[in-house]
Amino acid sequence: MCGRYSLFTAREDFAVRFGLVDFEEFEWVERYNIAPSQNVLAIVRSEVGNKMGMLKWGLIPSWASDPKIGYKMINARAETIDQKPSFKMLLKRRRCIIPADGFYEWKKEGTKKIPYRFQLESKEPFAFAGLWDRWEQNGSIIQSCTIITTEANALVKDVHDRMPVILTKESENKWLDRTNQDENELKSLLVPFAAEKMQAYTVSPLVNSPKNDVKQIVNSL
Repeated sequence: MCGRYSLFTAREDFAVRFGLVDFEEFEWVERYNIAPSQNVLAIVRSEVGNKMGMLKWGLIPSWASDPKIGYKMINARAETIDQKPSFKMLLKRRRCIIPADGFYEWKKEGTKKIPYRFQLESKEPFAFAGLWDRWEQNGSIIQSCTIITTEANALVKDVHDRMPVILTKESENKWLDRTNQDENELKSLLVPFAAEKMQAYTVSPLVNSPKNDVKQIVNSL
C-alpha cells in the first residue's frame, strides 16, 4: 500500500519537472509527512497543458452515500482497477498524477516497526499514478483521489509486498492523455518501478504520527 509520502522539492524545480501552466496560482509548502484524508497536490492534463489542483486523499466515488468511504479508499490495486465499480470508469476519464519525492513503508522487526523512506536514486521528484472523482451531495462538493499500487519491486519487497505505481516520464504523458481510453494500454503502465533506479534508508520514528510534518523526518538514521 501507500499510506504516507513527502514532497519538499524546490518550487522552481517542481514547476519545470511537471511542465505546469498554473503554478504561480499556488502557495508552495514543503511537506515531509503527507497522510490520508489530507488535501494533496495532483496534476491533470487540460487543453492548455498540465494543471495542478488540490484533492482530498481517499477516493469518494460520485455515487457514494457516505463520504466516509474515502478513508477505506486511499489506494487502488492495479491488478483489479478495471473491474472494481469505484475505479473502472475513472480509469477511462479521470486519471491524474500525484507528485512526490519519496514515500514511506514500515518493516516489522520483532515487536518494532522500522520506517523506511524510498526515493529515486537521482532524488528527483516523480509521479504516482492516480484516479480522481467528484462527489456532490446537499450542496457539499468534495474532489478526491486514490493512489494506485502494484506488487513491490526487489528493493521495496524487503519491507512491504506492495508499492505505489511510480510512472516513468514517458508513462506520465500517456497516463495524462485524456484521449487515451484503451484500458489494456493504460493498465500496462501500472507496473513496479525499476528497483535499480531507487534507494531506501531508515528515517525517524517521528513519521509514525501524521501530526509530525517536519524536516527531521527525512534525515537518515
